[in-house]
Amino acid sequence: MYGFLKKSKTAVKDTMKIQETYETNPWGDSLETVLSQKSGRSAFRDFLKLEFCEENLEFWLACKEYRLFDCLEERTQIAASIYEEFIREGSPKQVNLDSYTRETIRQSLEEPGSSCFAMAERKIFILMENCSFPRFTETEPYKLFLNSISKQRDLKKKRMAVRIKNPVEDFKVNPLHLVSKD
Repeated sequence: MYGFLKKSKTAVKDTMKIQETYETNPWGDSLETVLSQKSGRSAFRDFLKLEFCEENLEFWLACKEYRLFDCLEERTQIAASIYEEFIREGSPKQVNLDSYTRETIRQSLEEPGSSCFAMAERKIFILMENCSFPRFTETEPYKLFLNSISKQRDLKKKRMAVRIKNPVEDFKVNPLHLVSKD
């Protein structure tokens, strides 16, 4: 059995603390939020390097980029490259996928569609979300990221408040402008 599947009283308390953090944080911090920001991706990548599993993020990002290609020839080359780097047994940055998913991808390499890696991409995202991300949320780089995103949101709120106040001033009616010049 994998170590992260064992439940101890401490692990349950840690899980409850993480859930409380999610529930009380008004920003809805999540792995999606972290990955949507350049600074968040960078901090998470650095954390994954320390955990010796940065290939998960690299694979996930490669899959996102892969979907942008429309040309079958380009897609075929890129799909083969992704397969060789991340999927094939014994590949340099092999990600943790079951044999069925590996085989399904291998069979689709002849004419890979835009969703060729969709199942694997989702599985790796779930792996990062359930295993690495909870540990990442306890680190200083994550707290710094939350602080910076909080400041950004506060700034956006202030800008929005200014925009809301200014249009009201613009709509004040001057009675002299209502007089017809006929």
